[in-house]
Amino acid sequence: MSNRYKPAIHFNHIYYSVDGTEILKNVTGSFPEGKVTTLVGPSGGGKTTLLKLCNGLLSPNSGEIYIKDDPITDYPPVELRRLVGIALQSAPMINGTVFDNLALPMTLQGKKLKESVAKDLLEDVGLSTDYLHRKVKDLSGGQRQKVSIARTLVNKPKILLLDEITSSLDRTSVTEIEELIVKINKKYGTSMIWITHNLQQALNIGDYTWVLMDGEVIETGESSLLHNPTNERVKRFVKGESL
Repeated sequence: MSNRYKPAIHFNHIYYSVDGTEILKNVTGSFPEGKVTTLVGPSGGGKTTLLKLCNGLLSPNSGEIYIKDDPITDYPPVELRRLVGIALQSAPMINGTVFDNLALPMTLQGKKLKESVAKDLLEDVGLSTDYLHRKVKDLSGGQRQKVSIARTLVNKPKILLLDEITSSLDRTSVTEIEELIVKINKKYGTSMIWITHNLQQALNIGDYTWVLMDGEVIETGESSLLHNPTNERVKRFVKGESL
């Protein structure tokens, strides 16, 4: 990983296991501030676990995690979740309107979301303000994902975690979400960490890429590494060969 950028998140010899099974093994490295880093690798490689460690949904068995140079343990949970937002593949919604869902992060803090702010958020994610009072059950998959991302932006996170957010969408919606992520990254300087199984997406959107296999970071660097990996296992993975 390049030393030209400050780390948004840094892992130092991270191990994580469940019932004696190692999920992550000696993970060390940084996600650069203000950039899009994609996480790729075979299923079961530890990508989602790594993402959950980034905002305290899970805690490592050993090793240290730093958020903007400070130990993750120094952040109260509420502050950490504001700083490090997450959007999931399933785009979970509460029953009600788009506004109800956008207001949820503020409601949980005992605050109210201004309708004008909600409209700005919709415009940020490429949705008309006409959607504000629509029922979420009437939205398409792509529209739900946009609302999910807009809801994540309510707290103005400096770091945004994305877990397979386009894997169940049609091609048009995928393109729209990709353009949206680039827009948010450029407009707000938000650091992005994006799990994707789409290697072309990693090449198109990622500034940097981590390749995880069997809980280990096998190769990292600018996303162009996927064109010409140096590790033999990564070469086979990129070619779609059995590992």
